[in-house]
Amino acid sequence: MSLLGGLLKYNVPLCQLTGSLLQAARSISTGMCYGVRMHAIPELKKVDRWTEKRAMFGVYDNIGILGGFKAHPKDLMVGPCWLKAFQGNELQRLIRKKKMVGERMMTQDKLNLDKRIRFLYRRFNRIGKYR
Repeated sequence: MSLLGGLLKYNVPLCQLTGSLLQAARSISTGMCYGVRMHAIPELKKVDRWTEKRAMFGVYDNIGILGGFKAHPKDLMVGPCWLKAFQGNELQRLIRKKKMVGERMMTQDKLNLDKRIRFLYRRFNRIGKYR
């Protein structure tokens, strides 16, 4: 109370006093310097709204409505057979590829595929959430 009485004795306004005490308390409690200010407003990011991913978003949503629910969007996907409508990690994708087209692959490609499967199998079993 002596600190408060001494400051009031020298005509320090009460609102200024509480503000400075609050700043001191904040800097002590957080361990950070109070009064960090931004020098300028950051510039807005320039976003291309017409990238292929954004432009094609929802393009197959009307297939069921206009097509009488005869075609599913996954039937319209173009790509390798082991990737159509597939969701999973790299190891699962490579195992699926080996099952579907492994016997038709060239020797070196199959060898590289087997090496990658062995590496990923060891990695997934040693670290990560799949352990």
